[in-house]
Amino acid sequence: MVDVIAALAIALLVGGVAGTVVPLVPGGLLSVSGVLLYWWGSGFTEPGPISLLVLLSLGALTLFVEFFAGSIAARAGGASWTTTGAAAVVGIALMLLTGPIGLLVGLFGTVFVLEFVRGGDVDHSTRSAFYATVGILASTAAQVLLTASILLGFLVAVFVF
Repeated sequence: MVDVIAALAIALLVGGVAGTVVPLVPGGLLSVSGVLLYWWGSGFTEPGPISLLVLLSLGALTLFVEFFAGSIAARAGGASWTTTGAAAVVGIALMLLTGPIGLLVGLFGTVFVLEFVRGGDVDHSTRSAFYATVGILASTAAQVLLTASILLGFLVAVFVF
C-alpha cells in the first residue's frame, strides 16, 4: 500500500512542477497534496516534522507567488488595482482562447490601455505593462524553482534519510 501511495505522491509532486508552466494547473497545490498524501500514507511519520514544515512552507510560498506575484509586480510598475484586476480577467480569458501568448499579450495590452486612459502618459503606461508582464514570467520561474525544490526536498527527506 505504501508503494502505491509513494508513487501517487511522487506523481503529484512531478505534476506540481509541470503544473507551474501549464496554465490553470495549480502546481503549488499539487505539490502540497503530494507531500500530505505521503505523510498520511506513512501514518504521519514521514517526512519528519522539520522536513514536513519546510516542504509545506515552500508549498505555501509557491501558492502565494502563484496568486499574488503578478499583481504585486503590476503595482510596483504603478498600475492601479482596477487595472491589475481587469488585466488578470482579460489575460485569463485570452489564455483560454489562445494559450500563454494570449495571456501575455492580453495582460500587457490591457495594462497599457487602461493606464493610458487613466493618466494619458505613454511612458507610465508602458512601464506598468512591462512590469506586469515580466512579473508574470518571473512568477512562473519562481514557481518552477519552488516546486522543484519541494520535489527534490521530499525525495531526499523520504528516501535518503
